[in-house]
Amino acid sequence: MSSSSNKPRPPLLFFLLLLIFLLASLAASQEFTYKGFSGGGNNPNLTLNGTAEIWPSGLLRLTNETSRLLGHAFYPTPLRFLDAATGAAASFSTQLAFTVVPEFAQLGGHGYAFVVSPDPRLLGSLPSQYLGLFSAADDGNATNHVFAVEFDTVQDFEFNDINGNHVGVDLNSLVSNMSASADHVGVNLKAGDVVAWIDYDGAARVLNVSIANATVSPVAKPARPLISFRVDLSLVFREEMYVGFSASTGLLASSHYVRGWSFRLGGGGAANLDVSSLPALPPPPKSGKNRTSVILAAAFSAFVAAVVLAGAGAYGAYRYKNRDVIEAWELDYGPHRFKYGELRRATRGFRDRELLGSGGFGKVYRGVLPNSGETVAVKRVSHESRQGLREFVAEIASIGRLRHRNLVQLQGWCRRRADLLLVYDFMPNGSLDRHLFHSSSGADGAKGSSPPRPVLTWPLRRRILRDVAAALLYLHEGWESVVLHRDVKASNVLLDGDMSARLGDFGLAKLHERGANPSTTRVVGTLGYLAPELTRTGKATAAADVFAFGAVVLEVVSGRRPIEPRAAPEELVLAEWAWERYAAGEVEKVVDKRLAAGGGYDEAEVAAAVKVGLWCSHPSPAMRPTMREVVRYLDGGEAGEVPEPPLPPPLPPACSGDVGFDDFVHSYPSSSFERAAAAGGGWDAGTQTSVATFPFSPLSMRSTHVSM
Repeated sequence: MSSSSNKPRPPLLFFLLLLIFLLASLAASQEFTYKGFSGGGNNPNLTLNGTAEIWPSGLLRLTNETSRLLGHAFYPTPLRFLDAATGAAASFSTQLAFTVVPEFAQLGGHGYAFVVSPDPRLLGSLPSQYLGLFSAADDGNATNHVFAVEFDTVQDFEFNDINGNHVGVDLNSLVSNMSASADHVGVNLKAGDVVAWIDYDGAARVLNVSIANATVSPVAKPARPLISFRVDLSLVFREEMYVGFSASTGLLASSHYVRGWSFRLGGGGAANLDVSSLPALPPPPKSGKNRTSVILAAAFSAFVAAVVLAGAGAYGAYRYKNRDVIEAWELDYGPHRFKYGELRRATRGFRDRELLGSGGFGKVYRGVLPNSGETVAVKRVSHESRQGLREFVAEIASIGRLRHRNLVQLQGWCRRRADLLLVYDFMPNGSLDRHLFHSSSGADGAKGSSPPRPVLTWPLRRRILRDVAAALLYLHEGWESVVLHRDVKASNVLLDGDMSARLGDFGLAKLHERGANPSTTRVVGTLGYLAPELTRTGKATAAADVFAFGAVVLEVVSGRRPIEPRAAPEELVLAEWAWERYAAGEVEKVVDKRLAAGGGYDEAEVAAAVKVGLWCSHPSPAMRPTMREVVRYLDGGEAGEVPEPPLPPPLPPACSGDVGFDDFVHSYPSSSFERAAAAGGGWDAGTQTSVATFPFSPLSMRSTHVSM
């Protein structure tokens, strides 16, 4: 009796084996399907973040037509992407049905991505070109453990995008490990419904991405993938990860919709989506033409019908007269157009307490955008300024379409009657000249000036010069058109939170097609940075920007302004004085004395920088280097790698005429202007920009021929 009771019972053993098998199958394979996201059926709701929202129809919208926003939507529970025993990445398959509706059909508005991440919140991520995935600080870090497939509708030169209609595979960085143009399969990501398939074979370590237009249902999966990429995702994944989507908007906006989603983990294909059964997109807004006709008819009828409504009609006419008028040319330049009231609220009515700085073209205010809470810098061009509509359009046309990490990014603009407003990224560390000349004390020691700043070290100064040189190289050679800045100076070099330099203020920029003959009818620029040939020819060239950069180099090395009206006659012009010290073998006398007291400097690197500054400051434009050569020499860093700067021409006889160098010296900003500008805060427009429309005498840039 006892021996028979010790034997295992077959039904119990079978039940245990079946339970173990089911648990193993559940751990190895997990799948779900969303035919809309209303939350009905067996599908749990998604985890949403940012502007993501689920409509009653079951449509998931990640972003709307608001600039610089992001949206996230993730499956609410983590999935096991790594085998705990072997550490190998599991196979998975997913099918997506999505639609991108840009604010302007031909321009796009940044992209959308399928994401596998250890955290569904993607903390610290930024909108615009970062797609809500990373930030400038963590892009490219292996510790991100983020895998994404981006469907991008904007070409970002910063991340080496191939075009504005591409699919890319991103591993911990927005610089795609592999990408392909959607044009190859006849798909326009920003025009119509799209279905995408993403399949990863964990055993073969191959990732395949396919896309197709969802014009008919069912949508057939292409026989050949758009991207086939060999990759071991076990190096990216953690044991448990979240799957979902991320999207963002930039200066231009797009609405990103997801209509359906199926996913399978652990082998096998994801469930096929019947596009015809998925939630439909809302109809496009009605034409504004009919609406305008109705409004005008109602206003006319009300005016004719009753005199009592005359007051309401007058008020409507007043509002119409003061509306934000959008002219035809404004639609061609792309960057986001802010409403005037939005910028007025952001700057608290342009209060003096929000003033960051003043300059020749107006004032710059700190502002906080009411929608996003982001801090920005708002440049308000003064009514008395000589910078009119032409310069304003030039600034929008140039910097609004440029993308480089060392250029101040233009977020948008506004024009209301005589008010011209530009909205930039806020640079918390202000301008370079305020760190060079107001570090040990306030602004020239003026009462009530800004608090003292620490002296810039030499490694930081060298990095700033390299950043500015990289920005100018991009302007001169890195875009489809040559952009001449025409106002390179220390006050237009701004420092971000990491003390990286960014070149700003394109108010004098002029766009030229390569090979064209650049010319201008006015001499524009700032005293001390103006190339000598500009006073004779009036033609803006890349060599003139190089000359101004040379003045900045010597300014950074010496801690002195290019022209010091209060200095001794032999030290009036910085470039000339630096050349004399260099020729005498006394380069160390050119160096800012505060550098030696603040930890020293590398003599070879300083000597190389002085050579570059003198070479760029050569009076003859043909003898100056290109910015590509300058970047190469600054990267080299040692004096032996920089050629000897060419000798300047012999001194000409003393000049005579109605206008000479004395006029330039005495037109340099007064100390009262400098104090007023310095009292503004972190952003300093710096010295007054000169716009000369009078004839020039031939002049010498030698201080020994200047009568003070």
